[in-house]
Amino acid sequence: MPQVRVRFAPSPTGFFHIGSARTALFNWLYARHTGGVFILRVEDTDQARNSEEFLNLIYNSLRWLGLNWDEGPQAGGDFGPYLQSERASVYAEFLGRLKASGRTYEKDGALFFRISGEPQVIEDAIRGRVERTEEKDFVIVRSDGKPVFHFVNVVDDISMRVSHVIRGEDHLSNTSKHTELFKALGAPIPVYAHIPLILKQNGPGKMSKRDQGALVEEYQKRGFLPEALVNFLCLLGWSPKDDREKLPLEEVVRLFDLPGVNQSNARFDEKKLAHMNMVYLHEMAPERCLVLARDFLLGRSYFAGGMPAEAYLRDVIALCQPKVRAIEDLPGFIGYFFGEDFATDPKAREKVFAKGDPKARLGELLAALALADFSSDAALETLVKALAEEHGAATGDYIHPARLAVSGTAVGPSFYGLLRVLGRDRVIRRIGRFLATA
Repeated sequence: MPQVRVRFAPSPTGFFHIGSARTALFNWLYARHTGGVFILRVEDTDQARNSEEFLNLIYNSLRWLGLNWDEGPQAGGDFGPYLQSERASVYAEFLGRLKASGRTYEKDGALFFRISGEPQVIEDAIRGRVERTEEKDFVIVRSDGKPVFHFVNVVDDISMRVSHVIRGEDHLSNTSKHTELFKALGAPIPVYAHIPLILKQNGPGKMSKRDQGALVEEYQKRGFLPEALVNFLCLLGWSPKDDREKLPLEEVVRLFDLPGVNQSNARFDEKKLAHMNMVYLHEMAPERCLVLARDFLLGRSYFAGGMPAEAYLRDVIALCQPKVRAIEDLPGFIGYFFGEDFATDPKAREKVFAKGDPKARLGELLAALALADFSSDAALETLVKALAEEHGAATGDYIHPARLAVSGTAVGPSFYGLLRVLGRDRVIRRIGRFLATA
């Protein structure tokens, strides 16, 4: 069997769309599944809209997602150049072949391709048999001398020996034009596989770059985990057929094949993506979480007053990792670890003072903490349980007012871990201050 060669061919004319990322991913998965080649080819012929910024965004987004390309810009290969703007001589050669075959003619300054009028039939690897007949000749070179998408797309696929064209269903209507060109140039037609569209979260229609959640760059800025986004994208139009959702990428590569891709369109669900991101975050190694969290916080100038000690930051992030839903939630979750000017939630305060004698319990706890062992959560838990037993109270009678006193909130990480990480001096000072103002 000839080697599988697939390509992802974006245009650097805007931000990197989630649909583009999914197309790149499905091509990459098929290349890895078959031991084939994944080509990155940049369609940068729109000089008015191209930008170096958007080109670099394509490269950076693909690398962030882990979709390394085997051939293309910055990787090289035997079938370049891989930017269409550098392939004028290739297009001129193929155009000469079409002209010599008598399949072109000029009209109103543009060069037209003369269709055969025959039905164009493809056996789409996802959609099955598709038949369509082109009814009108079409332009392949504009009056300004620039070749159009249909022509350069086919020429590139021929000259780069692309074996499979995996692209969005919205391109299906172009396929009959392309097969006409393949035949006219005497080239074998690649296997086509048109993947389902991604629908917007609410309402009808394809997800566009203007829709919420549509841009890969936004997820990167918000601290989403690339492996969570890739896992989520895998399931937009494909599934492993056993109801699993969280899958390591190696497993997806092993299972992925074109007949397993759905024909029906996939609806984008940002809540599902957020949940998957949370699952990956909670299972992540603490050291990697620390690195991601620190980079995220530094990127937002969170430590404007100076970086905390590495060991302390490590303890804070490790304590909070099981409780936050996403890295982007950290700034609003960890403030009281790094300053004394945190606010006290009035509703939490009202609830704590609604029953019992929280001030008396805090006084008892304050006295006990002066001599407590802060080296482990277990030691602090033992102390609070003994205190509750001594005074005929519940452990919650100490935990709830103490959490409010040291953090200003009723929710947060493990209580005993919270006391341990804050340390004896901070905890005693904050409880004392709370009692003085309560």
